[in-house]
Amino acid sequence: MPVRLRLLLCALLLSLAAGCSMVRLGYGQLDTLASWRAQDYFDLDPAQRDSFNHRFVRLHAWHRSEQLPDYARFLAETRKRAERGLQADDYLWLIDGIKARYGVIAARAAPDAAELLAGLTPAQIDHLRKELDKGNRKFLRDNRSNESAENRRQAQNRRTLNQLRDWVGTLTAEQEQRITALLREVPLTDRLRHEDRLRRQKEFLALLETRDGDRKAFTTRMRDWLVNWEQGRPPALAKAFEESWRKRAEFHAAVDALLTPAQRSHLLRRLQNYSEDFIALAGEGQTVAKSGQGDCAKIAAC
Repeated sequence: MPVRLRLLLCALLLSLAAGCSMVRLGYGQLDTLASWRAQDYFDLDPAQRDSFNHRFVRLHAWHRSEQLPDYARFLAETRKRAERGLQADDYLWLIDGIKARYGVIAARAAPDAAELLAGLTPAQIDHLRKELDKGNRKFLRDNRSNESAENRRQAQNRRTLNQLRDWVGTLTAEQEQRITALLREVPLTDRLRHEDRLRRQKEFLALLETRDGDRKAFTTRMRDWLVNWEQGRPPALAKAFEESWRKRAEFHAAVDALLTPAQRSHLLRRLQNYSEDFIALAGEGQTVAKSGQGDCAKIAAC
């Protein structure tokens, strides 16, 4: 997938792994990160890299001014729900909201993505294949997917506990034991996700093979592939993902019931801080636009 879409979505998701200040720092550096990742994936020549950077700056500026206020409202609503206690339906609402916002970015970026991808050489596509293979091997290694079910579950437990600590603060030993027990009811999804990664990569590579044909048709197909990223799943895989989301929603509702008042306050404070960060970032973007300072560094700076 064109990496700039994933990187822009990090504006909403950076908080999973970092403190509030990192949201603003990370978002401000997206232009640099995107350029690095695009180079890693596609081995762009200087003209292609300049074109990518120019288009990304434009997309980033649009995202800052048009999308971040919506993200702030989204997080404010999330905070309201967290304050009264999160239910399984709230978790599913959150996931649906993230998917919808990804779709907005994807639809906006599709024409630029198609224009850039249409110019890739066969050698650059070969380079992409190697990078995808490297990423797939890392995914399997990080999730211990080729190991026993118990080792895979240990990897899931460690990842989930770390995420929860980021959101709610320190967990007691009793809470960790209870959470680990609850996770036993959540299906392991690493192999499902790996299968889905391979599906998406196969679709993308097949799409790139049509890049020399009708440009309008290629752009339409690119937009459809980006926006409707779940539609190509085989029925059995789609059903497995649906079941895993439902189980995870039930898991998070059960975890929410375990939170102490201090942990809930920690969660609410973080959500409030992120919402305020997005408002501040959007305001900085408007200040840049009004001043007419539109170069890459000024648009991206926090």
